[in-house]
Amino acid sequence: MGQAIAEVCADRDDVSVVDDQCDVFVDFSAPDGLRDHLHLALELKKPIVIGTTGLDAGHQQMIEDAARHIAVLQAANMSLGVNLLAHVVRQTAERLGTDWDIEIVEMHHRHKVDAPSGTALLLGRSAAEGRGVELDLVSDRARDGMTGPRTEGNIGFAALRGGSVAGDHQVIFASEGERIELGHRAESRTIFARGAVEAAIWIADKPVGRYSMNDVLGLK
Repeated sequence: MGQAIAEVCADRDDVSVVDDQCDVFVDFSAPDGLRDHLHLALELKKPIVIGTTGLDAGHQQMIEDAARHIAVLQAANMSLGVNLLAHVVRQTAERLGTDWDIEIVEMHHRHKVDAPSGTALLLGRSAAEGRGVELDLVSDRARDGMTGPRTEGNIGFAALRGGSVAGDHQVIFASEGERIELGHRAESRTIFARGAVEAAIWIADKPVGRYSMNDVLGLK
């Protein structure tokens, strides 16, 4: 992702990647590196865009604490298309009842280490928010053997891994006799880099606080 962001910046004349004196930090590292990067952003009083996934509750608390002192934009997926999809998923879930089952299917390259993907969880949270429930209370991530019938209102996840897939996500709303399928296919990691650059430009002059890609897109 760092290389992809550098390539996107190289094609623009309004942004550049620098080692120091930056206006915005962009973090696409790993959970273990987030603490140091947040500390540096806080020390220099600079905004930070966080695209790192696989974070636990401790990391999320660090982000919350940092957002009290600097502008922080966090997104599990920086793609403008994915974030628009999340908005549509939220609206769809809000308008359909729990007799519509929700299943989220994602596929990534063989080297991805976390599952479900951060983007799948983003879409799951969007669906749960649309229904006014907490995702942790309705998430169904493991099916094997005699699982019994599907629990009404649950949001199911399936994670596929293989090859060099950059990222495929599909949200399925299924009811008796009909099905709605909303999806996004990433053909290149460049889309995430472009979104991250747009997010960095957007947040550069924003006041202290917590932001998301919805803010960048002007979505409510």
